[in-house]
Order: sequence, then structure tokens, then C-alpha cells
Amino acid sequence: MSVGVQQPVLGEESEPEARGRADRRRARDGADGPLAAALVLVLPTLVALVPILRGIGERQLWRDEHATWWAATLSVHDLSVLIRTIDVVFTPYYLCMHAWVAVAGDSPTALRIPGAAAMALSAGLLGLLGRRLFTTRVGLVAGLAFAVLPSVTRYGQEIRPYAFAVAAVLLSTLLLARALDRPTFKVWVGYTLSIPLVGWSHLASLAVLAPHLVMILIARRAGDRIVGWAYAAAATLGMCFVIPMAIQGSGQSGQIAWNNPVFQDLVDFPKNLFGAWPVAVPVMTLAALGLFFAGRRALPLVVWIVLPPLATYVTASKLHLFLPRYLLFTLPAWVLLAAVALCRIAGPVAGARAGAGAVARKGLALVLACAAVAGLAWQALPGIRDARRLPAGEPDFRGAARIIAKGQKKGDGIVFNGVMAERRALDYELRDDAGRPKDVLMYRTPQQLGSFGAAECPKPASCLARTERLWLVGSTYDGDPYAGMPKPTRTALDRSFRVVRTEKLENLQVLLMERTRGTSGSAADGAGDRKVHT
Repeated sequence: MSVGVQQPVLGEESEPEARGRADRRRARDGADGPLAAALVLVLPTLVALVPILRGIGERQLWRDEHATWWAATLSVHDLSVLIRTIDVVFTPYYLCMHAWVAVAGDSPTALRIPGAAAMALSAGLLGLLGRRLFTTRVGLVAGLAFAVLPSVTRYGQEIRPYAFAVAAVLLSTLLLARALDRPTFKVWVGYTLSIPLVGWSHLASLAVLAPHLVMILIARRAGDRIVGWAYAAAATLGMCFVIPMAIQGSGQSGQIAWNNPVFQDLVDFPKNLFGAWPVAVPVMTLAALGLFFAGRRALPLVVWIVLPPLATYVTASKLHLFLPRYLLFTLPAWVLLAAVALCRIAGPVAGARAGAGAVARKGLALVLACAAVAGLAWQALPGIRDARRLPAGEPDFRGAARIIAKGQKKGDGIVFNGVMAERRALDYELRDDAGRPKDVLMYRTPQQLGSFGAAECPKPASCLARTERLWLVGSTYDGDPYAGMPKPTRTALDRSFRVVRTEKLENLQVLLMERTRGTSGSAADGAGDRKVHT
């Protein structure tokens, strides 16, 4: 004869659910709860900081990072004009970086510190999440494994919001797990406030709400009758702070319209997500094995891993969001499942049985799991070294700036050609050079256009008339510094200047040109006196 289960009063939980929560807390916390929580937060964070901070200012900025610098150093008024026409979805990030630059400056190291802190903290948050969902040992192993991944170093040194997206997703998931384990009004308020943080860091990160919903459904099935209403209220209220920005950003999707992935991009996705195949293969293999030991936690983690890449790939022709760096927030789920497998192989996830030698067995299991993490770190070393290098195909703008700074004379001009945001890059690299060449062809500044790019002079010969020496910075793919240049500009250069020096750099050429005799033009219209940046 079956025994009926008494239904809980509204706001209360059933006896089996309460007993299950209590058992999980005792198994996880033990006698050293606060100490264990501090350990899984602090140790992975410190370990992650080691590869991230090493050489953090050595790699020169690339195109996307130059865009962050540009937006962060605009005045608040000019930034508001910019985000009305482009990149509104990054408004919170740009405002935070604007405040940071005002305090810390705009050197490569200073610009990268916020992202480094966010990514290192993500390793600690993953440790806490693993402890909350499984055991302290799983959390510690997951945090340490995450800390040594090449992509963690790569994007921990990136002046873009991807590290903040990972941290926000982990914080939100941790708060939800806490709300399901120990539901209080304060925790649910915290989870509600975390949802805008996820959306403001990167809209693609909102896909994590799908595995959150799966966690809620599992809790409801286990007998928690109030959790569905609490989640609905939290998600609805949290999204109210994100939807206006998302709607406005949908009209600016042309900014990433270039991103049209093919099947090979899907094949290469694991390598680009983890940073190297020798790291991706063992972690993904262990994660697949971890599915068999994760219990009811397996399904949310699978949804976290699979749904965002699949959804963005299928909708790539419309939304253009299938990029590994946009989906970096899925990486912790892979690592967490792999940690479950490692700890299950080294010892039961729930911990060694009580009795003689229990402490020794637990210690041995932790040592074995950490040894596996050390092996992963060894595999990751080449990928970490690659992560500190300039992305493939990016020009050596720092080298170009050195050449120009060393050879420039008063009254020199500079012109640009190519598709690598050359003007913005040289503006950064020569930002502290008061005598840098004038941008003689800039007719309308980016601030006036509310854009990242400038409008060039419609009458190049007139704008070049007062310039005797000219630097041409070209980053064309075919090696021809004039390729793709507007015909009037090319004609004006050919008629009035001759090349006296050519310097070839990585994916870039710097030409020094001097005016030929008898080719002085009419007075310029002042375009050369305009400043690139205020």
C-alpha cells in the first residue's frame, strides 16, 4: 500500500525536499564549511591570476580592443552619441571602462586589469558553484582546471566584455543554486539583480536562462511548489532592465553582419572555445563521462553546453552571434562536468565512506584529481603562450608607430588605407606623441559622425596641399598599400608625392612619401587641422 505525501503549505517545502536539502548541505559543508568555501573561491582565483597577469601589458592591442579604448576615452556626451548609432549593447561596459580609464589611465596593462580580475574571479565562482551543486572537492578541481585553460588567459587579457559575461553567468547560476538550496527573499533578490548583469555584459549570455529554467523544473518535480513563481517573477523583473537595450541593439546588428559562419567554423568551435585541441579533447571527453555521475545536475549542464552554440549557429544568418568568444560563458559547464568525472574516478563524488581511513581516502582522491589538473595545465602551456600573442592576421601597429615616431618631422601628415581600423590603431599607439603627424584626409571626425570611423576628404588634392611629407599606413591583404584606395586619393598621391622609404611589417606597410617639385596645391580646407580624438 502506497503512502501519500502531505502537500506543503504555500511558502513551505515538502518533508522529503527539506530532508534532501539538509543531507546535501551536510555532505557538502561538513565541519569546515566556511573554510572550504574560502578555499574554493580564493585558490582558483589566485591560480588563474598567474597566467593572466604574466605579460599582460606586452601584447599590443588589436582592432576590437582599440574600439574599447576609443569608446572609453570619449567624453560622456560623445559616448552617448556613439551608442545611439552603434554598440548600444556594450553601453554598461563602455561606461565602466570610461570610469576606470579616468582613474587608472589607458596603458595596455591598465586597460586589461578589469577583465583580468573578472576572469580570475570566474575561476573562484566556478569553484563555489561546483561546491554548491556537488562537493567541495568537485568545486576545487573545477576552479583549478578552469584557471589553466588557454582561453581563460586569452580573454582574461582582452579589453572586451567577455570575461565579465563569464563572471556574470557564474554569479547568476550560483545565486540560483543557492536559492534552490536555501531559499530566502534576499537570495532571490540577488538572483533577480544578476540577470541584468548577464544581459549587460553580453546579450548572447542570456541563453544561460535556459539551463536555469531546467533547474527550476527539476526542483518543481522534486516537490518545491513555490520555486516556479519565484523564478518567473525574478526572470521577468530582471529582463525588464535588459529588453530596452536589446530592442535598440537589434537595429544595430549590421555591426556584426560580417560574421557568417560555415560548417568548418562549427568543427573548429571546440578548439577556439578552449584555446587548443590538446586541451579541448581531454576536457570534453571527461565531461561526457561526467554526465553519468552528475545525477539530476546533468541535464542543466548539458543544456548550458549545447543550446547556446546550437541556437546561435542555426540563427547565424540573422543574428550573427556564433563566435567562440561570444559563447565563452559555456566553458564553465564543460569544466564542471569534467571535474565531476575526475573526482568520481578518484573517489565517489559524495566523498569517501565513513570509517577507518576515510580522511586518508578523501585526501588521496583530491591529490589524484589535482594531479590530473596539473597534467591539463602542462597540456595547456603551448596554448597559453599562443594566447599571449597578437591574433592571427592582425597588423603590427605598434611597430608602425615606432617607425613613425622615430622618423617624423614637424608638419608631417599621415594617411591610411586598408580594412583594419588603421586610423584608430595609430591614434592609440601615438596617443602620447604631441608632435605626431596630422591626419590630413580626415574630413569629419568619428565624434561628429557618431561612429568608430571618420569620413575622409572629398577633395584629397586640396587637403594634401600644405603637406610636404606624408606617411602612408596600409594594411591591405594583397601587400599593395594602395589596394582599395579611393581613386581620387590614389591619383592625388601619384601626382604629388613620391615614395622615399618603405617599411614592411607583419600584415602592414609604412611608406614615407615626399612632395615632388612643382606640385604644390591650393590652400587646404582645414581638414588636416582636425583632431582624431578629443
